[in-house]
Amino acid sequence: MAQQIIPLFPLRTVLFPGGPLPLRIFETRYLDMISRCLREGIEFGVVAIRSGSETDAASLHQIGTGARIVDWYQGSDGLLGIMALGEKRFALESVETQHDGLHVGRCKWIQPDPRVPVPDEYAPLGRMLEDVMGDLGHHYQIVETRFDDASWVGNRLAEILPIGLERKQLCLELCDPLKRLALIRPLLEAVREESSE
Repeated sequence: MAQQIIPLFPLRTVLFPGGPLPLRIFETRYLDMISRCLREGIEFGVVAIRSGSETDAASLHQIGTGARIVDWYQGSDGLLGIMALGEKRFALESVETQHDGLHVGRCKWIQPDPRVPVPDEYAPLGRMLEDVMGDLGHHYQIVETRFDDASWVGNRLAEILPIGLERKQLCLELCDPLKRLALIRPLLEAVREESSE
């Protein structure tokens, strides 16, 4: 896929394709970025911070996800709130910082995961996700459900499980949806064991 230069929003979170991203925007550089994205109908890139902070210099992971704004509102505190949805993943080729502090990245889009049915051995993961989907809050009302798609199930589990940022990032970077499910299953079992103690 061709390279493209997109504005970046470095965060201490991992956005997965198809996943919701609620944000409250207050920094001028990001207000300008959101305004441009809405005006031009373009997406911005969400990339997890490896080290550093969201407000200062940061080292970024190389794989991120494009985000398209699907809704926005003015909060009671006067801050801009947006809801974005993850789209395609990308690989960062280079990053520059503009005069206003906004990071822009030259990226190459990664082909979407192939549509693969959830194998029988992972069917309990899909059923468990289906059981909890209604409890995930209003953000997930805009998420299209595909409980029979191994990539979709793996992405949703990776984003909602209480696992560390590095493990979430590893899940994002895998291009094989079945390998992602194989990685998630023991993590889910470990979380279940911890919660039952």
